[in-house]
Amino acid sequence: MTSLQDMIASGAKVVDVRTPEEFAFVGHPEMAWNIPLAFVTYQRKEGKMEYGSKMNLDFVAGVKKIAGPTDTLLLMCRSGGRSAMAVNQLAAAGFKNAYNITDGMEGDKVEDPESVFYGKRIKNGWKNSGLPWGYSIDPEKIMLSEGASKQTQ
Repeated sequence: MTSLQDMIASGAKVVDVRTPEEFAFVGHPEMAWNIPLAFVTYQRKEGKMEYGSKMNLDFVAGVKKIAGPTDTLLLMCRSGGRSAMAVNQLAAAGFKNAYNITDGMEGDKVEDPESVFYGKRIKNGWKNSGLPWGYSIDPEKIMLSEGASKQTQ
């Protein structure tokens, strides 16, 4: 079995599909590209702030800018759900070697109600495995949404 580190050392690219906000403030693998599957939207309407999400219609095109259809891609999100959807999109677009990092960046929640860490994501995941991660951002490796925020009266 090949380890994640071996795959990366052999040229696999890590693609973090979380929002730019998650990528920046929660931390990310040091070598990761941030190509979000969806963006957070912010809209001020009648004095109230509304939040939502908007699918990134350029997700596959963004991946195609950094990788070809036979390149090995390791996709991740917070805990594995969005990255699984992203793998499916890439497979439909002809990518042959796109894999989901099942536990994502943060991993699983502690489910023991007696634990002081109950509900916290400190089991499994990139952050909890000893793999390299940080907060520094390479502007060349992050995709931002155009017009994700708008203000209406």
